[in-house]
Order: sequence, then C-alpha cells, then structure tokens
Amino acid sequence: MNKKIALALLLFVNLIAFSQKPCEIETNVTDSLGTYKLTKQAIIFERSFAGNSTTIFFALFNNNGVLGLETQQLQSSADFIKANCLDSNSKIFLQLNNGKIVTLLFAEAETCGTLIRNDKNENTRILIGSFVFSKDNFEELKTSPVTFMRIKYSGEIIDYPFKTELISELDKKTYQPENYFINYLKCIEN
Repeated sequence: MNKKIALALLLFVNLIAFSQKPCEIETNVTDSLGTYKLTKQAIIFERSFAGNSTTIFFALFNNNGVLGLETQQLQSSADFIKANCLDSNSKIFLQLNNGKIVTLLFAEAETCGTLIRNDKNENTRILIGSFVFSKDNFEELKTSPVTFMRIKYSGEIIDYPFKTELISELDKKTYQPENYFINYLKCIEN
C-alpha cells in the first residue's frame, strides 16, 4: 500500500512540475534608470481568410514595477490595409472564464503603425503598443483563462475570440492563448 501511495505522489509531483510553463525572458536589464524585464513573444490570435491574415503577439513586461502587456499586430493582404490607430483612449478588455473583465490602458503616444510591402509583394501593417495593468486588476488573470479580447482602437472596436490551443500557421508552434496570463504573469512579477 505504501508503494502505491509513494508512486501516486511521485506521479502527481511530476505532473505539476511539467505542467508549469518555463519563463522565457527576452530582455532583462538593470541599470541606473531601473529595471526592465520582457518575456518572449507568443502568438495569441491568428486569422487567415481570403488572402487576408491577422496575427497578434503578446509579451509581458515589468518596467520598474509597472506591469504591462506589449502587443504586436501583423496584418497582411494583397489589398490596401486600413489603419487601426491606438491613442490615449485605447484599451484592451479581457473577458475571463469566471465572468470578470480586466481592462488594460494604452500607455504610449498615438500610433497607427507602419505599412510596408513584404517579400510576397503584399501589404503588411505592423502595429505595436504597450498597455498597462492597474495595481490590482491582474490578479484574476493568474487563475482564470481568458476567453475573449476586445481592443478599443481610436476609430473602432474589434473583438478577438481566444482559443484553448492554437497551432500557428506562421511558425507551426502550439500556443495556449486562453492560459497565456496563467502561464506567464509569474515571469515578470518580481
């Protein structure tokens, strides 16, 4: 009987150890201005339809104790891509599985991104923005998956449903958008 308990305990400990995502830090700087830590980017949304594609990347940061989210949005199309701008009124709303909503505020100067031509002679629009959490609104993200994201741009609001698992067409890797914050908030908290 003791062997079965010991074996069950060993399997449980191994399951917990392997289920936690390792922290992949892209930038970790401490200098006279303070500290800055940024996680590696992860794809949290991808849509491709009729020659148009949208991919959204997230990376979490800690800038001298201020926790935030860096977003990067890539849109590609053979046609012209309308600009979605971010300004002082822009926000990200994250709807959690437990019914609560977490709001992040845009923390930079107004931007409409950059439009370039890629190697396939398609238009590509790149929009990068940093959003910050309030001091206590990110706690729910540690325990409840995100099911839905709404971004309030300067001219419109666009909704992005999250998947439990996403196999990216871009890099062929598997991501877990719903559990992104559960897996990675711990990486920037200290």
